[in-house]
Amino acid sequence: MSTIKNHVQLIGNVGQDPTITNLESGKKVARLSLATNENYKNGKGEKQTDTNWHTVVAWGKVADIIEKFVGKGKEIGIVGKLKTRTYTMDDGNQRYVTEVVANEILLLNGRPNK
Repeated sequence: MSTIKNHVQLIGNVGQDPTITNLESGKKVARLSLATNENYKNGKGEKQTDTNWHTVVAWGKVADIIEKFVGKGKEIGIVGKLKTRTYTMDDGNQRYVTEVVANEILLLNGRPNK
């Protein structure tokens, strides 16, 4: 049962080209926004679509794959976990950010964008 704790699977489209950062430590990190759509019919029977945006962070080999093959509009699947972090703004206010930390990626539609 412990393998399904904090487990996220998403399929969606990349909202903009990923941001790739090479850290001084030698590690690579990729950040991207992923749109997922939920389709349903409202009370009048009309088709509706809700779009949710997710911030995805990937490290190491997964970041390498994202850098080489993922661009705006690309459909991908990711497997990972949710991670919440906090930081303090210059004005002293604390901010909370929840991100999906991807440990696997699946390239879904056609050829690579890059």
